[in-house]
Amino acid sequence: MADNVDVLIVGAGAAGMMCALTAAQRGRRVLLLDHTAKLAEKIRISGGGRCNFSNLNAGPENYLSGNPHFCRSALARYTPQHFIGMLQRHGIGFHEKTLGQLFCDRSAHAILNMLQAECERGGVELALNARGATVEHAGGEFCVATRAGEFRAGALVVAAGGMVVSIDVDSCSDSHSPWTDCDIRPVASVAYPMAVKFDGSGNLD
Repeated sequence: MADNVDVLIVGAGAAGMMCALTAAQRGRRVLLLDHTAKLAEKIRISGGGRCNFSNLNAGPENYLSGNPHFCRSALARYTPQHFIGMLQRHGIGFHEKTLGQLFCDRSAHAILNMLQAECERGGVELALNARGATVEHAGGEFCVATRAGEFRAGALVVAAGGMVVSIDVDSCSDSHSPWTDCDIRPVASVAYPMAVKFDGSGNLD
């Protein structure tokens, strides 16, 4: 395993794996790091085990962000159809449910296997069970030290998730925060329920 790469990604969930495979397939040397022993555990249980992987109607208006222009740019460059194309290349069947929700026909493992295959195609390296991460930035590079080793990269992506229940960073228990085992501290923001309804002005209804 290389200890010096172009891109180091902390968090081997769906977002981290997508980031890793994209960077690697663009010619970057990528290391994907996670504190667990398995990749993307939440993918396995999402959508009742069938992974609700996207929504045909997803648009910038469905996202809350301090910079709404980012959502517009990101979703214009990578649409649900791009991800659907990847599924079709891997022969994964899917179906639409209510309001454009897309689910696998079979198991959520199909999505995980697809992402893992795409990571392997790009040559992504893995460092699992990498607990106790500390991060430093000096001399134009990042250094991430874990119990599994010390890793360096010119670019660092933190895809470790956010606060699940509490928005009080300092009072979160281990079950509420992916940051407890790492000295990277997220910026707390206003929490919203998972399912909300908006009125026409963009306010919560």
